[in-house]
Amino acid sequence: MLKQRTILVLFSTLFACAYASAQYVWVDEHGNKQFSDTPPPASVSKNRILKNKNKVDSNVDTGEKSTSGNATDTPQQKTNSVASRNEDYNKRKAEQAEKDKKAADALQAANDKNKNCERAKSYQNLLESGVRMTTTDKNGERSYMTDEQRARELSDAKKANAGC
Repeated sequence: MLKQRTILVLFSTLFACAYASAQYVWVDEHGNKQFSDTPPPASVSKNRILKNKNKVDSNVDTGEKSTSGNATDTPQQKTNSVASRNEDYNKRKAEQAEKDKKAADALQAANDKNKNCERAKSYQNLLESGVRMTTTDKNGERSYMTDEQRARELSDAKKANAGC
């Protein structure tokens, strides 16, 4: 039992010494603290280095207290950072939904225009075929279309097809 305690104390001391001997402390891109006796890689920005040999720098990204300045600034900045990121996300999400809606509306309008063009072309072909056509007046009575009415309808159909 005493031997196990001695080993436990020895390992605890060993890990504490390793931590204390770290001359460099920085936060990696995943937000994890890295301890080392060698300088951090060049890809780590200076604002992410917490300890550089014997100097200790503040780091807003970790939310830790700064060794210089007002300690209440850092948690507020972190809270604002999370809130602003959430706000930016919601804004991007709303913009994307608006873009999707506009795209769907444009697609629907294009489909409607194509359908109307097909109907207008079909009607123009029918008018040009010379087949006798009937019309219905407001009283519901059918009558045959005259040559003048056919000519007017044909010119209207050609105008409609000009936009297609």
